[in-house]
Amino acid sequence: MLIVAALYHFTRFPDPAALKPGLLELCLAQGVKGSLLLAPEGINGTIAGPRTGIDAVVAAIRALPGCDGLEWKESYAQTMPFGRMKVKLKREIVTMGLPDVDPLARVGNYVAPAEWNALISDPDTVVIDTRNDYEVAIGTFKGAVDPGTRAFGEFPTWWKENHARFAGKRIAMFCTGGIRCEKSTNYLLGQGLNEVYHLKGGILKYLEDVPEAESLWQGQCFVFDNRVSVGHGLVPGGLGTCGACRRPVTEADRQHPTYEEGVCCPACVNDYSGTDRARFRERQKQMQIAARRGTRHLGS
Repeated sequence: MLIVAALYHFTRFPDPAALKPGLLELCLAQGVKGSLLLAPEGINGTIAGPRTGIDAVVAAIRALPGCDGLEWKESYAQTMPFGRMKVKLKREIVTMGLPDVDPLARVGNYVAPAEWNALISDPDTVVIDTRNDYEVAIGTFKGAVDPGTRAFGEFPTWWKENHARFAGKRIAMFCTGGIRCEKSTNYLLGQGLNEVYHLKGGILKYLEDVPEAESLWQGQCFVFDNRVSVGHGLVPGGLGTCGACRRPVTEADRQHPTYEEGVCCPACVNDYSGTDRARFRERQKQMQIAARRGTRHLGS
């Protein structure tokens, strides 16, 4: 059994590049794989490995400047959900594209999973899903507004075009693990709103803490690793991903006439050139060869 740890923390890193070599070396030495993003505003990522390895990496991150308050969420996987370990340098640990948005200055009111149902069931509350459209498509909270964004950076434009719909309402927002809401709530507070709330720990913490019989969550929660999705109790949901666009793929998608394994799905059938498709088909062929040999293709 492997531990999967999802984490983020906003802090000031004057030189994120200086932190990269040590983190990467430690992860490799501890048998930990996944992805960590470093930026001047902090750290974000999901990693998986043995209990001792995850403990060592988390301890090292908590020892970084300003990271002693790091919180993380754990789930489990029977097999390694990542193919390699990557530590990347980014401008933002979650991309919104607005330099003035600063979660370290202020954020909305945190709401614990146990109190979330009461808040979003109140008719004076508007519930907004801040995730991307393909994530919302496989699961969301009952009655939540879907902005239909393909990237988080589109959220401010969507808000400016739609905010009049929500006048006089309190706003409650949620995302996978909580990081996007740190920025989206800061953004709304900067737009003059007062009653802004967000789900502490995100959907993952809600699915871990709230019994399914009491849950207002519907469907699966997309996760950014080879498990693809999880449900109540953080049990893997059994979905696949499109080899081209990496969106989740359901059984209905696989039966669609436009679906081609490893090449395209109904959501991206018009998004790639013939050259791209040829490259995807070759990759799929190599993956099948690797599978027959009992090895793992790095593009899988």
